[in-house]
Amino acid sequence: MTHGAGTGSDAADSAAPHHEDTSEYAGRQKRNGFLALLREIALILVISIVLSFVIKTFFFKAFYIPSESMVPTLEENDRIFVNLMVPRNFALERGDVVVFKDTKGWLPPSSEGGQNWFQESLEFIGLLPDTSQQHLIKRLVGLPGDHVVCCDAQQRITVNGVALSEPYVNPAEIPRPVPFDVTVPAGKVWVMGDNRNHSSDSRYHNAQEPGNGFIDLGDVEGQAVVIAWPLNRLGALGNYPSTFSSVPSPK
Repeated sequence: MTHGAGTGSDAADSAAPHHEDTSEYAGRQKRNGFLALLREIALILVISIVLSFVIKTFFFKAFYIPSESMVPTLEENDRIFVNLMVPRNFALERGDVVVFKDTKGWLPPSSEGGQNWFQESLEFIGLLPDTSQQHLIKRLVGLPGDHVVCCDAQQRITVNGVALSEPYVNPAEIPRPVPFDVTVPAGKVWVMGDNRNHSSDSRYHNAQEPGNGFIDLGDVEGQAVVIAWPLNRLGALGNYPSTFSSVPSPK
């Protein structure tokens, strides 16, 4: 009996540590699983941030539209994506909608308050539209060497002697003619807003102002290609090649 009791006690004693080891093992497994999940989430976040930064630095960048100068193509407060490979890797074309830095002082000084560090961080990695510098958005009408004139007898813009039919111009108003006769210098472009009566573009700076209304190719950030927000306006932006298809190369 004594031996039997001793055997039972030994069995119970040996079972208790086994139960404690199992609980400890399960706890370790749970902690390891949670840490693995955190590591996976952190890795996904890092990869997403790096990808976003690379995309906004080399491929596409988000901007917002602050004015009505491009109505009806773009509405105020639209969010767009700009293809940074144009003109970096691909040539600009007449009709492209382009975003460019305001190095000529076309805009008044910004009155917006400073952003907080979180907004600046999101903007830096490309998750918020860029507001770090003042930018403008217009349609490219004249390339280097082009002879651009306003207007012919039917009040149309001509490029290298060919009158343009411009379906992108705001149909709600008849554009007021602003006479000009320019030849675009090398390294420059001539830009105009689609909302002609409400766009302070190359026409209005074609005097004694810096640049005489021309935009440096080096100031062009890229070609606007997509409206991303609001969702009911989601869509691609065209450059209307048929409008410029008959325009000859500059002499």
